[in-house]
Amino acid sequence: MKELLSGVVVRTGGASYIVECDDGLQVRCRTVSGTVSDNEGESLVAVGDRVKFRPKASGTEMPEGVIDHVARRTSALVRRRDIRRNRSKELEQVIAGNIDQLVVVSSADDPPLNRRLIDRYLAFAESEHLPLLLVVNKSDLADPVRLEEALVTYRALGCTICCVSAARRTGLEELRAHLEGKVSAFSGHSGVGKSTLINLLLGRKELKTARISSRTGKGVHTTSSATMLRLPDGGYVIDTPGIREFNLSGITRENLRFYFTEFLRFMPDCGFSSCSHTVEPGCGVVRALESGEIDPERYESYLVLYESLDE
Repeated sequence: MKELLSGVVVRTGGASYIVECDDGLQVRCRTVSGTVSDNEGESLVAVGDRVKFRPKASGTEMPEGVIDHVARRTSALVRRRDIRRNRSKELEQVIAGNIDQLVVVSSADDPPLNRRLIDRYLAFAESEHLPLLLVVNKSDLADPVRLEEALVTYRALGCTICCVSAARRTGLEELRAHLEGKVSAFSGHSGVGKSTLINLLLGRKELKTARISSRTGKGVHTTSSATMLRLPDGGYVIDTPGIREFNLSGITRENLRFYFTEFLRFMPDCGFSSCSHTVEPGCGVVRALESGEIDPERYESYLVLYESLDE
């Protein structure tokens, strides 16, 4: 019996998975009925998973193997399955696993900075105890004063922010320093330059880049599944699908308030311990909003998310 080897899943496609070993060797693997996973109720294998596999004889150019074991994930980006169409016990499909940090890519202009989207990702990162890096691309297109005014709230929340311009190649060294030695999942709305930035970080054109639709003015999606790529200076980036594929798994109306961290110091002043900060009288969070201690746009994001979640 051949010895088990270890590696990380860097790409999925159909019934096969590309596993990269520590020495950089890539092996095309498949699962079998005996494949064991430590992640019950989730996808059997996802990009970013640490796996053990058994090599097998192959007549193809790329080595092949069979995945024996999938280790427990420390974190995951997921999309929720439609229960009406899903006949298996797998309620969530994992987009990417074992992430060290979530990198949210937005743009300063064309399309404009999307604060609702940023707030959505911030809530998810808080719920998963994931560090979040906010990358603002196309910073050369925006008025510096107005851009800083838009970002001041996120700086006050303790967000790490990196302003870059893929077009002018500025801010990339700072971004590389934030990524070195980590597994970073890149996500964001289409058209903000996510894939372009990753290509620049890799030093080669690995990913297709999006364009802005002349009809709608919105980004055109190019990423349909996650791809994990090794950085020249160490670490990995995972290019993930756009926000349409992303959901706030595990966040409910009941617990959302805990993931808007600026609310926390005002919550003891609420008249009700289970205050939702929406309609209750004597709400400490609403009083803080009215006195200017909470950013009105952040509060609006909270209301939008609250209404979108299951009770």
